[in-house]
Amino acid sequence: MSQRVLTTESGAPVADNQNSATAGAGGPILLQDQHLLEKLARFNRERIPERVVHARGSGAYGYFEVTDDVTGFTRADFLSEVGRRTETFIRFSTVADSLGGADAVRDPRGFALKFYTNEGNYDLVGNNTPVFFIKDPVKFPDFIHSQKRDPFTGRQEPDNVWDFWANSPEATHQVTWLMGDRGIPASYRHMNGFGSHTYQWTNAAGEAFFVKYHFKTNQGVRSLSAEQAAEQVGKDANSHQTDLLQAIERGVNPSWTLYVQVMPAAEAADYRFNPFDVTKVWPHADHPLQRVGRLVLDRNPDNVFAEVEQAAFSPNNFVPGIGPSPDKMLQGRLFAYADAQRYRLGINHTQLPVNAPKAATVDNYGRDGLHATRYGSRQDKNYEPNSYAGPAQTGAALASPLAVHGWTGTHEAPLHAKDDDFFQAGELYRLMSADEKDRLVANIAGGLSQVTRDDVIEKNLAHFHAADADYGKRVEEAVRALRED
Repeated sequence: MSQRVLTTESGAPVADNQNSATAGAGGPILLQDQHLLEKLARFNRERIPERVVHARGSGAYGYFEVTDDVTGFTRADFLSEVGRRTETFIRFSTVADSLGGADAVRDPRGFALKFYTNEGNYDLVGNNTPVFFIKDPVKFPDFIHSQKRDPFTGRQEPDNVWDFWANSPEATHQVTWLMGDRGIPASYRHMNGFGSHTYQWTNAAGEAFFVKYHFKTNQGVRSLSAEQAAEQVGKDANSHQTDLLQAIERGVNPSWTLYVQVMPAAEAADYRFNPFDVTKVWPHADHPLQRVGRLVLDRNPDNVFAEVEQAAFSPNNFVPGIGPSPDKMLQGRLFAYADAQRYRLGINHTQLPVNAPKAATVDNYGRDGLHATRYGSRQDKNYEPNSYAGPAQTGAALASPLAVHGWTGTHEAPLHAKDDDFFQAGELYRLMSADEKDRLVANIAGGLSQVTRDDVIEKNLAHFHAADADYGKRVEEAVRALRED
């Protein structure tokens, strides 16, 4: 094999990569050493702004295969035929910590999936929990600030975490999930994934359905106790990344089965609680799981920075037959995610290989900007409408229209018969075994007992009492015992 030649960024061969150019053997370095200056300048710019949330992540490529006919619910082409496969890329992540954080921590996990369909890329940006802490995006920056490092102490503060939850009763359901046994997955392979939000599917006849996505791990759900997690972090802070990488390299390809819950659009208005409230789940007795297909991961990225760090997802990337719902948190994310990537990676981040469509052709009037690599032919116009056979609109909406009415302004969500912030948290608690309840109570009390303000503790205790009398009593007793020690 012939020796490859080291070059500069412009392609010129490098004569010496071990010694800088100097004025004489012992003299100062010369400004004319183009290779040195280019190398140092590039090094200074190797890092891009890390994600504000979901900074610590791992990724893999794979495919999604349709196993069941769902054409009665959606006209999405990649779901149109049993046996059809679509290339995918997934990014798993923790939420609160920075890029250098550990994997085995108590935190929700991101479950962001990109389908490279022949109608364009479809991004499904979910978590490993079916619910979330808040239901309105105006609260999201404050929520994240409360969970991130305190500006004075430089660490996550129990006072901030529990103070926000004390004043946000809708978080009680997700707190119960997070502090329970599934709060620390044993690996990315051993956790479920959820779309969390409600989405709209539209079939070929124009009928609309609301859906929720459930990815059930075929490896089985496995989790870590707080003690096991601490031990694992001490051994390998990158434990989940290591596990995913090595499993795929061994040919042990992780997989998930996708199910959906389906609600005819006409049922939503009169459902007993707001079906678009992301702090709540749809009971399976009302809307049972229906199998769609399977997700298989079979290839690791060649370069973590280029493919995992520069991977950009937006829940606004839909394909015909799939669209948004009135879920307020989803509506906020439709803007926020794409805007975050425009800040981190630039306006042309969609041209990066990991983000660019693989089975569809991009043809629009977007031009220029930093790092533009797509130009079109020399005669292409950059405006529309035009008389030169440029790309034109189809006139076909991606999904069915949603009826809206009422006065503009800020409003509480429309009331349904059973809209409260606690009943599903109580139902989740009552589903747990005795041992699961013991661990849940211990996890909550361990954090809440560190809060310095009594009124914040009392507000949180009131939430658990409202969810279930036994739940509240046990948490209160455990907190009191810890504070008396």
